[in-house]
Amino acid sequence: MFNSGVAKLFSLALVLGTPNLAGANPVAPRSLVDQKNVTLPPLTYAYNALEPAISAKIMELHHSKHHQALVTGLNNALASYSAAVQAGDLPKQIEIQGLIKFNGGGHINHSLYWKNLQPVNLGGGKMKPGVFADAVQAQFGGLDGLKTKMNAVGNTFQGSGWLWLAREKSGKALSIVTTANQDPLVGPLIPIIGIDMWEHSWYLQHYNVRATYLTDIWNVINFDEAETRYKAI
Repeated sequence: MFNSGVAKLFSLALVLGTPNLAGANPVAPRSLVDQKNVTLPPLTYAYNALEPAISAKIMELHHSKHHQALVTGLNNALASYSAAVQAGDLPKQIEIQGLIKFNGGGHINHSLYWKNLQPVNLGGGKMKPGVFADAVQAQFGGLDGLKTKMNAVGNTFQGSGWLWLAREKSGKALSIVTTANQDPLVGPLIPIIGIDMWEHSWYLQHYNVRATYLTDIWNVINFDEAETRYKAI
């Protein structure tokens, strides 16, 4: 009775190398019982380092409050799941898996999100020559074409979720896709760049003009990280 979505989530954690979020066997219920507590990953830059693209206030709230809430929620859900397994309470185990998927997916997504941001003075927003740049050129006609297509998808996205540039596991093709809520990208696609589409990512700065957030965030995208992820597949 192990939810396949939760199994895929833990498999993705293995691929992304997300700290403390994958047991030795991600498709077995026992991996959840043995799962150690996750922790909030520290940022490699200050909260104000991405200004003016993303304000220091948004970064502080997003990282220390929103992401921390997901970490806390995941740890609580894992503890409850372990207790339900020990008690042999199958209905409770099934119920808790939804919380694990939401909080675990959010933890994975945000851990990737912080890594794919970089201050301008450290190279943020600049795509260097390489295999990833070649793929972007071949499929989108260059970085401007990629921005245009991804922003078009983002601007028509309804509700809360994530906007992704992903690569197929079995090939070099890039795809622009979205996932709802805190669902991580699973299946045949591996995330290369992830953009948080939840309002807490932009509303305090851009209010109801989400398009400005989508335009500005490209100035602090870490294309070195994107290159690394693209080449690792």
